[in-house]
Amino acid sequence: MNAPILPAGIRIGHAADPALKSGVTVILPDEPAIAGVHVAGGAPGTRETDLLKPESTVERVDAIVLSGGSAFGLAAADGVTAWLADKGRGYQVRSVHVPIVPAAILFDLLNGGDKSAMPGIGDKSAGAPYFDLGWQACEAAEPRTAQGTVGAGTGATTADLKGGFGAASSNLSSGAVVTALAAVNAAGRVTFGDGPHFRAAPFEHDGEFGGLGLPAKPPADTAVTKLDARPRANTTLAVIATDLALTKAQARRLAIAAHDGIALAVHPAHTPLDGDTIFALSTGARPLSGDPLAALTELGAAAASTLARAIARAVFEATPLPEDTVPAWQERFGNLVK
Repeated sequence: MNAPILPAGIRIGHAADPALKSGVTVILPDEPAIAGVHVAGGAPGTRETDLLKPESTVERVDAIVLSGGSAFGLAAADGVTAWLADKGRGYQVRSVHVPIVPAAILFDLLNGGDKSAMPGIGDKSAGAPYFDLGWQACEAAEPRTAQGTVGAGTGATTADLKGGFGAASSNLSSGAVVTALAAVNAAGRVTFGDGPHFRAAPFEHDGEFGGLGLPAKPPADTAVTKLDARPRANTTLAVIATDLALTKAQARRLAIAAHDGIALAVHPAHTPLDGDTIFALSTGARPLSGDPLAALTELGAAAASTLARAIARAVFEATPLPEDTVPAWQERFGNLVK
């Protein structure tokens, strides 16, 4: 299976609490990077997304955080902010540095984990335990990533299978890299009906999620729309990272285009129950040369198909934990993979 390639200058860190069955993922550029965002789900939980509007003042971010924990998980961004401040990083205002850390969360509070350490449930510390997990994720950051039941994907679920954290990358005709990083906790399904075949199968590279292809006769979509109707109980979060030099407006356009990847891999997508949020991150290492419109079109198309692959990888690589509420794909279908 092909390992995802990260754009040079970007590291990823994961931290998790297995008993809590939740975790945090931080995407950490070595230098502040241009970013954009688009939210297409009906139940998002986010921080600093308004700052990423093209008309807003700050151009670059110091990190992006994806976290479990629902609203409690936003405290992970505080841990990341504190870590960055300790390193002297951040937007400079005279003698002060303010780290810029957009974040988004998914709902994993009913996944069978021990939530006694959560504020309002057990621990009374406002940031517990996500502040610490945010800091730990920064400490663990490296230019590669594990997949499956790690970081923000630790406690993630889909309609019928465990979710997780997945990654995939593609090379553009210019030689630029686009990498999709996804925490998959969707209301819908990533496979066709009750079977093992991934909806993202047409985009698979080198058997990276089993190589099973499409089912001989895909079931009608009406067969896969029975959902858990608990409010705010779902979400797919993603970061699309590239070394192409983009403006904030172009980064936002990339985030919008990438949402097609969720629709290609999950059914249904962007529901009132999901908080589907995609960030786009540009290191700017490679100039956007030639025809900019053609380059941006290719980039958006690649982002969508690459994200579809990352979503499938997240579910394919997920591993069982005690008291899981749904099975892992490997538990149900792992015997089908040679």
